[in-house]
Amino acid sequence: MTTPRIPRQPDVDQPHPDHDRGLEFDLNTLISRRSLGLFLGAGGAVAALAACTPAGSTGSTSLATTPSTGAASSAAASGTESAAATPTLTRAIAECGVEIPQETAGPYPGDGSNGPNVLEASGVVRRDITSSFGTASAKAEGVPLTFTLTLLDNANGCTPMAGAAVYAWHCDRDGKYSMYDSSLKNENYLRGVQEADANGQVTFTSIFPAAYSGRWPHIHFEVFESMNNATAAGQVLAVSQIALPKAACDDVYATPGYERSITNMTRTTLKSDNVFGDDGGIYQLATMSGSAAAGYTAGLNVTI
Repeated sequence: MTTPRIPRQPDVDQPHPDHDRGLEFDLNTLISRRSLGLFLGAGGAVAALAACTPAGSTGSTSLATTPSTGAASSAAASGTESAAATPTLTRAIAECGVEIPQETAGPYPGDGSNGPNVLEASGVVRRDITSSFGTASAKAEGVPLTFTLTLLDNANGCTPMAGAAVYAWHCDRDGKYSMYDSSLKNENYLRGVQEADANGQVTFTSIFPAAYSGRWPHIHFEVFESMNNATAAGQVLAVSQIALPKAACDDVYATPGYERSITNMTRTTLKSDNVFGDDGGIYQLATMSGSAAAGYTAGLNVTI
């Protein structure tokens, strides 16, 4: 029997009353692409996964996945579902067990809980979040970063959370957040929503965020049970943050444009950070590969 997921604020179970065209408009476009065949394909992925998943746990749940490639990533970008279980997904399920720590959304969520709500804007469903959308046009400059989250349902045997939605956001290379900084109030870059494919994975194309005063370099995200629920902060299943490894940060911050981050990195550690300090970010530290010259990829298992 499947155990139903309960939002963190169960009293809020209806779409945002101010929701008009925004995400709902995007959802209609996505739904029009779907078919019964895709649905059955997703079921096939679970069956195939059951056949190839090792029995029992093989180690720490803190180990992160690497981003998916090929058809799975393309499906995530277009709003469709992939039917092929990846080796990284199989490993993620074998290592599943500890749920992702719940963290603050911070003062700049843009989800309606503290000021503006980008989740109501048509165009927010996208893979590439480097540029603003709608009537805005600015593009965030910086070292390329592609990050993938693998969502696993702990209450139901660590099955991939196909069809769940993720809203991700972070600061730019100057440490500023769109929609909130006085110079970026009309911009909405580095914010976007993706629907998890049959592997429970979402992938975003972005830039490496800065290290600003008082915080370790990070990426915020919220997980919703479905795209239909991704319209307001009150319906989230989980709110957490990705911690970026020091080696990658040091490499990136040595490049032009990130000069302020060098000083800020010397003032904060994972242990002293007010979010990751409880456990040193062990369950939120991304696995990364790449270089500042070629760009980085990052992956994180998110057990809910």
